[in-house]
Amino acid sequence: MKDGSVWQLDAVEMVRRFRVGELTPAAVAQACLARLDAVNPRLNAVVARRDEQFLAEAQASTRRHARGEPLSALDGVPLTVKDSLFACDLPTTWGSPALRGFRGAGEELAVVRARAGGALVLGKTNVPEFALEGYTANSLFGTTRNPWNLALTPGGSSGGAVAAVAAGIAPLAVGQDGGGSIRRPASHTGLVGLKPSLGAVPRHGTLPSLLLDFEVIGPIARTVAGTRLLFDAIRGPEPVDRCPLVVAPAPAAPRRFVPRRILYVERLGDAPLDPQVAASVAAAAARIEALGHRVDSGPLPLDVAFLEQEWPCVAEAGLARLFEDHPEWEREASEKYREMAARGRSVPAGRVEGIGRLVARLRRDAASLFERHDIVLMPAAAALPWRAELAYPEFIAGRAAGPRGHAVYTGWVNAAGLPALALPCDPSSEGLPIGLQLIGAHGADDELLDLGEAYEAAWPWADRWPDL
Repeated sequence: MKDGSVWQLDAVEMVRRFRVGELTPAAVAQACLARLDAVNPRLNAVVARRDEQFLAEAQASTRRHARGEPLSALDGVPLTVKDSLFACDLPTTWGSPALRGFRGAGEELAVVRARAGGALVLGKTNVPEFALEGYTANSLFGTTRNPWNLALTPGGSSGGAVAAVAAGIAPLAVGQDGGGSIRRPASHTGLVGLKPSLGAVPRHGTLPSLLLDFEVIGPIARTVAGTRLLFDAIRGPEPVDRCPLVVAPAPAAPRRFVPRRILYVERLGDAPLDPQVAASVAAAAARIEALGHRVDSGPLPLDVAFLEQEWPCVAEAGLARLFEDHPEWEREASEKYREMAARGRSVPAGRVEGIGRLVARLRRDAASLFERHDIVLMPAAAALPWRAELAYPEFIAGRAAGPRGHAVYTGWVNAAGLPALALPCDPSSEGLPIGLQLIGAHGADDELLDLGEAYEAAWPWADRWPDL
């Protein structure tokens, strides 16, 4: 194989070639750094690097493979870490000038687990300030751009993560999803992204959560198999996380075809939806039905309208709490976020408690929903990618759309604590990626991955690459 195409390999194919001696982690690391140098100046996806350590770890991984002693199936595979997650030897700025050069005392447990399995951490990826918005730009590092069209956003807040994977800088990324921050960016860049069940990936060594318990860690990859590879490395119970909802790893048993009862939800209420997104997801639903599953169309039988009204309150109250604990961060934060925190301080305690009660009811109602259906299928994002400098698209399908208009399909899944898998479907007429999401009952992460792999096998997408 030519060195120039090494960076195009999926993580699982890399591992296969390591195992049979066709490729080494050292060669992959060199190829990824060369690709980073070639495309990152235009994308601004990776904002912190560790080249010397990265190459040294790749050499150590190469020696382990030569001895036939890899640490795990992930040994030697490069990945990036979102800049809202602690990594012990890299700064964690959260996209804010308030945390310029900041290093946490610990390391996010998912990163610890990935490193323990021999994964090679290439660097940190860009986020919007405090990871609170659906695009990726900040005053510290600037704007991240979509590899499919540099004038457009890859979405957010895992925008740097998806831009790096979509451009071939690394085959995997550790992301974070508090309201769709893995799934929407994956849909905007032609990738697979898993938002796991609440508790499936334990949390330890973290920044404070700004969105109640909605924020989860999840994998981003080019294929479903790559997504599963990273998920399996970071999932499962941990003594430091006593969350009662922690999901144990699935038993290692052969998977067989099981026809699923799927509810296809074209749109939520009267929220605007780009017609090309609607058509692409509808075509994907028909393809999934052709695989032997029962697909029924209908509205989402859950009350999720309250979230669009209350979401800003949750974020603002969370930011206010953060600044109470870290007043020095508020002094240096961008004005927009100081203003958000000021609004958060005026939120009555009773309103926050009321949101908690509505979330609890949503979780009960969602459990009932999945007694009637196995999976819900809907768009991952309401809009196609928009101008990179804008926080959100002002119009969708010719209608005015507010800050959450593009995100209506994802936030309720976080509030409900459910797993969701974003998958590519047919691109737009302009060649822009579009994504769907499969949503399951709590703990049904593996069912979603199984269906995603079957869908991908029938209609693969891994050979689609942006022209950079």
